[in-house]
Amino acid sequence: IVGNSTMIQFILLINKQGQTRLAKYYFDITVEERIALEGELIRKCLSRTELQCSFVEHRQYKAIYRRYASLYFIIGVDDEDENELSYLEFIHTLVETLDRYFENVCELDIMFNLEKTHFIIDEMILNGCIVEANKVSILQPIKEMDKDHS
Repeated sequence: IVGNSTMIQFILLINKQGQTRLAKYYFDITVEERIALEGELIRKCLSRTELQCSFVEHRQYKAIYRRYASLYFIIGVDDEDENELSYLEFIHTLVETLDRYFENVCELDIMFNLEKTHFIIDEMILNGCIVEANKVSILQPIKEMDKDHS
């Protein structure tokens, strides 16, 4: 979906109350910086209306976000990256993949299956680069693991 030169810096899943449900960073960041960054981004994204675009410049990042039901999916990329629509498409692909695995994913699915959610994201993104967008290919390894544990 996205070329090799672009880098995802972080992925956040935030509920409507502003609580972080999943955070994945592809660079070193201290806990203090992380808390500050997430708090600022949450306030920025949650305060926007549905009529505003889904791209926000923040610090040295461009945040691309989309709301699905009660969750905001936020991706932070390098500020100079100009392919916002491909990241919106990637967020949609991520949600569809989670939907397929959890059969209509909701916030509780992610909270109670955090390890599997991280595994799905890891199948899609490697070191900040999107490496897979095929839902069947993404879910095949986790389905094999599920078979082994049943």
